[in-house]
Amino acid sequence: MGAFSALVYVVLVLVPVVLVFAAPVPPTDGAALMTYIAAHRGVYLTELVCFVGLSVPALVVFAAVAAALKEVNKSVALIGGLFGVVSETIALALGSSPQSLNGGLVVLSSSYTSAASDAQRAGVASAADALIAATNAVSWAGILTAAAILALSSTMARSDFGRGVALVGVVAGTVGIVAEALRPVIGSAYLVYGLLLPAWFALVGWKLLGLRRNVA
Repeated sequence: MGAFSALVYVVLVLVPVVLVFAAPVPPTDGAALMTYIAAHRGVYLTELVCFVGLSVPALVVFAAVAAALKEVNKSVALIGGLFGVVSETIALALGSSPQSLNGGLVVLSSSYTSAASDAQRAGVASAADALIAATNAVSWAGILTAAAILALSSTMARSDFGRGVALVGVVAGTVGIVAEALRPVIGSAYLVYGLLLPAWFALVGWKLLGLRRNVA
């Protein structure tokens, strides 16, 4: 299940990444985003579902990796697994993701396009600005995810996961903590962590599949 979930995670990351090249990135201005959603509703909803939904397979992967590492270092495996499960639970509870992806904004977009006056549209845009600010703010869910990767990867070198996966994980976790904490100000530099994250999940999924074969 961990290996399969890792594959699902990577697919859910790649789909919206491809869509980024097919349509503009959602803006951070309320009025502009209302217009954007109306014009690209399918793309926006797909990105929202993928980026929020990937927390489900990620939760399974963290639990599987923690179980696989419990004989190497039970304490670190428990802490890393706990961080991972908690982070993805928080992400699911929030139901939103940067850049400006939030289900409530879809509802506001419908109200914006059907507004009968400029005053009504201005009020909806103001509400959208507040929701965008909350959506794009620093999230502890993202920081905990990176911390979980760092904790679990720190013990992988002494396990069947190997030094290569451990090294990718330590780098991804370290870069991720910084990138998530500074996400509102680092702009496109966040892409470095954005590439390391699915790479770690893909490698972990491959190794989990190998562990399953060994057990069988």
